[in-house]
Amino acid sequence: MNRSIGNGSKGNGSKGDPVIVVLQLTGGNDYMNTVVPYNDPRYRDYRPTVNVAEDEILTLDDEFGLHPTMGPIQEMYRAGDVAIIHGVGYENSPRSHFRSMDIWHTCEPDTLGTEGWLGRVVRELDPNKENVVTAVSMGPALFRALVAPNVPVATVENIDSYGLLTDITPEQKLNRVLGRYKRMYSPAIGSGPVMDYLGQTGLDALKGAEILNVAPGSYSSTVEYSDSSIARKLKGIAQVHLAGLGSRVFYCDHGSFDTHADQLGTHHKLWSQVSTAIRDFFDDLEEHNAADNVVMFLFSEFGRRVYDNGSGTDHGAGGVCLAIGKGVKGGMYGQFPSMKASDLDQGDLVPDLDFRSVYTTLVEDWIGLDPVPIVGGTFEKPEFILK
Repeated sequence: MNRSIGNGSKGNGSKGDPVIVVLQLTGGNDYMNTVVPYNDPRYRDYRPTVNVAEDEILTLDDEFGLHPTMGPIQEMYRAGDVAIIHGVGYENSPRSHFRSMDIWHTCEPDTLGTEGWLGRVVRELDPNKENVVTAVSMGPALFRALVAPNVPVATVENIDSYGLLTDITPEQKLNRVLGRYKRMYSPAIGSGPVMDYLGQTGLDALKGAEILNVAPGSYSSTVEYSDSSIARKLKGIAQVHLAGLGSRVFYCDHGSFDTHADQLGTHHKLWSQVSTAIRDFFDDLEEHNAADNVVMFLFSEFGRRVYDNGSGTDHGAGGVCLAIGKGVKGGMYGQFPSMKASDLDQGDLVPDLDFRSVYTTLVEDWIGLDPVPIVGGTFEKPEFILK
């Protein structure tokens, strides 16, 4: 399953406690146009319209190349800092955004989960809630992957104004935070325990605001981030990381990758924004000698249909994940799923690597925790973290 082709001579990034940054590619990123199987003639047979031009593909080897906007990722891959994990997913994909994302967030493919996998991670890292900014959710609402009882999470919409309660009272801010959480989670989980959880979460969010408020003021960098929402989120994460506040888990997203139509233009814009922002983020950390203990993990809730629909692609199954950072053993892991028509499932690539296997590697080999209670079982793990 493992065919690492990266540079195995790097150090293991031992400076400081390990930090994970999750970047969710919301909407269903197109696997086949991200890591392009350009040497397989079936690619263009299946994708007569929605394909990456052969002379634009950024080749990685004689089988695969990256989307032309992913130049920064290609450079990091060649430096041994990017692991490409093929064919990730789970059995019987429902091809529903909400349900699939819920499965990725809770590690519960058969039932409706109530705890996020990263919420469990944070509870293990800080069981006594000594630091309410151990986890930081960068965006307008809390991601369910971070939700777990007795786990505080700082939810940051704009790091530059976070904690500056100049235009609203603390009570108004609390009600706004709780309103967002209630809309997201009450329909799925129920009202009683949710409201108990939200009450404490809202108070923890206000505490987190006061702590994180110092991050922008202490930040200085020569790196000029690009002008996109994901660049602003990653800059905010860099500011918090560099402030030395003990934050260990960061979460953000970008999208929408739901490219049923106008895929070529939309996918081009989104990956250009993501690739540039990631390069800026790691350049920023490198400038401050603070990159060695950070690994970024990219995933999407599912891949997309093998056959194009004339202008886009519909919901699929098997997808690709990326892990990026100095602590990563670069290369390719897993196998690109078979593209034979007889091997497709409802026209989709069939995943052959359970997403919980990937989480197991991140939890055990990077964060240093027992993965079994966090991912809900024992799974064979791809060895993409340096030891």
